[in-house]
Amino acid sequence: MSETTQPLGRRERKKAATRQALADAALRLFLERGYDQVSIKDIAEAADVSTTTLFKHFPGKEALVFDADSDHEAALVAAVRERPASRSVPAALRDHLLRCHLGTATDPAFARFRQLVTSTPALRDYGHRMWMRHETTLAQAIAADAGAPEDDPASAALAHFALEALALARGQEDPRAALDAAFDLLERGWQPPARRAARTSEQGAE
Repeated sequence: MSETTQPLGRRERKKAATRQALADAALRLFLERGYDQVSIKDIAEAADVSTTTLFKHFPGKEALVFDADSDHEAALVAAVRERPASRSVPAALRDHLLRCHLGTATDPAFARFRQLVTSTPALRDYGHRMWMRHETTLAQAIAADAGAPEDDPASAALAHFALEALALARGQEDPRAALDAAFDLLERGWQPPARRAARTSEQGAE
């Protein structure tokens, strides 16, 4: 049985509301004016707080765009731990990335957000660093699931390449096909193209 989630106290609710107001104001201003044309002071004024308060919640401008980072890490771990018994770890991670990170690609608001990130070098680099920060936690979850040591290199490799697969997919004309190809490789192992073609022919002849 899962533990009962305790409701947030008044102080915690106020902090969460302020953090959300800052993140919302920052994203709105970035989309309206462009990232480089918005200052920390602009964001603080839009959220009706001081710059000192802003820095209590976020270390800088880039962090305001990626305020859901901890939620993403928890969701990755849950994808491993809570998957059906018949589903492999690579397959569960592929499902999660398709549903939560590529499945929203047709949402106009998400498309504008992705365009902001990809067209702004500072955000693009920061976002990739933040995403790859989940590597250690994900690797530990994979190792625990497999009954392997916490520092198991195979688990670390799977975590690393699973996370990198999303960045690879987003840069392709068909992101879903690219993600599928990456996870087919993680699931089955590398085969040279000639061997893959031969295997396909053999399967077709059966």
